Amino acid sequence: MPEKNSPTEKPQDERVRRSKELVLRVTSELLGESGLSGVSVDEVSRRSGVAKTTIYRHWPTRSDLVMDACSQLSTSQSTPDTGSFERDIAALAKDIVKLLQTARWPSVLPSIIDAAERDPELAKIHSAIQVGHAKPYLDVIARAVGRGEIPATNEASALVAALLGPLFYRRWFSREPLDDPFVDGIVEHVLSLAMASPTTHERVRKTQSHA
Repeated sequence: MPEKNSPTEKPQDERVRRSKELVLRVTSELLGESGLSGVSVDEVSRRSGVAKTTIYRHWPTRSDLVMDACSQLSTSQSTPDTGSFERDIAALAKDIVKLLQTARWPSVLPSIIDAAERDPELAKIHSAIQVGHAKPYLDVIARAVGRGEIPATNEASALVAALLGPLFYRRWFSREPLDDPFVDGIVEHVLSLAMASPTTHERVRKTQSHA
């Protein structure tokens, strides 16, 4: 006869999974409320009800816990395929604006950027987050080039910066509204850059490099 599993194994594994999810969720909440400086194992334990000994069993240091929570921040966007570069870019812009206003990661990311200046491990996480941000935009640009909608001479990273830069600036620096007229203007600017001649792109690139 096949050997039966211990009746306590599965419930035990499930409890461990739930505890880890709870700890990470509470850590993410604390990151959103007060940044990295507001996260301590004591506070995570108090809020979650999970013993500190249990937390340290899964994350030996506070840094391990913080990095695990940061690495699970969801920043990705789905890649639209409307059949038009203009509509794809507009859809991405409107989606990122919604995320900047409602998602948790916009309130956490500034403290990650700050800490990444001094912590190589967090710098890796920050880099991964940025790759996640850029991917759908790069995909849309590559597809538009493939369809012949925009010239192959475009510097894709410059177009992504031209779109995301002003939106991020308003969210984290000027705190001005991310309203429809502003977003529409950014999309129009990116479209004009995408259709520009190689000479224009070189001039824009030089301007950005000296900014």
